[in-house]
Amino acid sequence: MPEPGVVRAPRFADLGLPVPLVQALRRAGLETAFPIQAAAVPDILAGRDVLGRAATGSGKTLAFGLPMLVRLIRAASAPRRPRGLVLAPTRELALQIETALDESALALGLRLGTAVGGVPIARQAQRLDRGVDLLIATPGRLADLIAQGAAGLDAIRVVAVDEADHMAQLGFLDQITALLDLLPADSQHLLFSATLDDAVDVLVRRYLREPVLHAVDATPSDATGEFSDLVAHHDNTESSERAGTGTNASAPPGEVGSSPAITHHLLYLRKADKRAVVAEIAAREGRTLLFVRTQYGADKLARRLRESGIAAAVLHGGKAQNQRTRTLAAFAGGSAPVLVATDVAARGIHVDDISLVVHVDPPADPKDYLHRAGRTARAGATGTVVTLITEDERETAEQLVREAGIRPTHTKIRPGDRHLTDLTGARRPSGTPVPDPTAPAPPPSPRTDPGDHHRRSRTGRSYSTRRNRHTR
Repeated sequence: MPEPGVVRAPRFADLGLPVPLVQALRRAGLETAFPIQAAAVPDILAGRDVLGRAATGSGKTLAFGLPMLVRLIRAASAPRRPRGLVLAPTRELALQIETALDESALALGLRLGTAVGGVPIARQAQRLDRGVDLLIATPGRLADLIAQGAAGLDAIRVVAVDEADHMAQLGFLDQITALLDLLPADSQHLLFSATLDDAVDVLVRRYLREPVLHAVDATPSDATGEFSDLVAHHDNTESSERAGTGTNASAPPGEVGSSPAITHHLLYLRKADKRAVVAEIAAREGRTLLFVRTQYGADKLARRLRESGIAAAVLHGGKAQNQRTRTLAAFAGGSAPVLVATDVAARGIHVDDISLVVHVDPPADPKDYLHRAGRTARAGATGTVVTLITEDERETAEQLVREAGIRPTHTKIRPGDRHLTDLTGARRPSGTPVPDPTAPAPPPSPRTDPGDHHRRSRTGRSYSTRRNRHTR
C-alpha cells in the first residue's frame, strides 16, 4: 500500500490495455508507465486525435505505439493494405520503433513491417504482399512503394507522425501531406515530438480534429510559447490537465524540453587543448556519444580516437545502411563504447545507458541541442551533457543554450584537469591503437585438403597445379 499522501505512478495495467499486452510488457520488465504514456494512451485508445510533446527519451514510442496496436486488433489486414502507419524521419528511428513494438505486436497477434531506404525495395514489397497490420516507414520509401502499387493507404485506421518538426526541417513536409491526403477521412491522427512549433502547424491545422494536447516536462514559458501558439489556431483543442501532463510547474523557468534528470555543463578550453581533452573524455568508462558538425569531422575524430586506443565507431548520413546497422549494434552491444556522430543520430538512435553526451562541436540551433541531449537520461536514467567551447565559440554557444532554456554550469578545463575528471570521468587513453570495432569480419580462410598438403610436401606443388599445367 502506498503511504498516505504519496501518489502512486500509474501502471500499464491501469491504462485500459488488454491483459496479453500488459503481460508482455511485464515480461520485458515494464510495469510503470511514464507520464507521457499515462497521459496519451487512454485518449488514443478512445479514438481521439493527439498532439504530444515530451522530452526525448521519455517514452513517446510506447505512448503512441501501444494504443495503436490495440486499435488494430480484432481485424485482419489485406495484402498491400496496412491498417496502421507510423511515419519517421530516419531509417534508424523507424527500425528502432519496430524493435520497441515487436514483442507487444506478437502478444496481440499483429504483424509489423518497415519501409525504409537503404534496403532492397523488392523485399519490402514482398513483406507488404503477405499482409502488414502496422507499417513503420520513412516518407520517401513509402511514396516509392505506393507508386509501384506495392502499398495502399486506403485502409489506414490510425497514423502517427513521429518527430514531425524534424521531418519538416528535412524537407519532408510536402511528402507527408501527400501521404496523409491518401488516408481515409475518418482515420485517427497522432503527432508526437520532443518539440512542436510552427514548422508542424500546417499538419495540426489540416489533419487533427479537436486534438487533445499533452505536454510533459514542459515549463510555463514553454507552455505559453510554442504550445499556446498551436492551441490559438484550434478553438476546440483540449489542453491536458492530468497529473504528469501539461505544464510541469516544478521545472526551473526557461528550461524548455530538457529532462530534469540531465545535468548540463559548458566547458571552456583553449583550441590547442581540444584534441587532448576529447581523447581523455572518450577514454572514460561508460557509453559515450560525441557530436560533431560534419561527416568528414566525424570520420577524422573516430580514426584519431582509435589511434589513441579508444574503440570508437562513427555514424553519419554518408554511411551505407549495412554500415549504420553494424555501428548501432556495436554501440548498443558495448564493443564500441564511444560513438562519434553527426546530427543524424540526434533523432535516429535510441540506445539506453548513454551516460554522457558531448557536443565536440556546438550545435547549430537550440532544437539540435535538445535532441542531442535527449540521447542520455533515457528510460528514467540520469545523464550528463557537456559542450566544449573554445574562445571563438563562447558568445554563440552561450546564446544558444539560453535560447534552448538550459541553465548549465560553467567550468574552465584543460587536459588532465581534476574538474574534467570529476564532471566526465575523463582519463588518459592507453595510446595503443585499436581496430575499427564495426569493421566486417574477414571471410573464413579456405580449408586445406590434408591430402593436397601431403602431395605438396612431396613434390613442391599441388596436384591441381600440376594438372592445370598439363591441360593448358
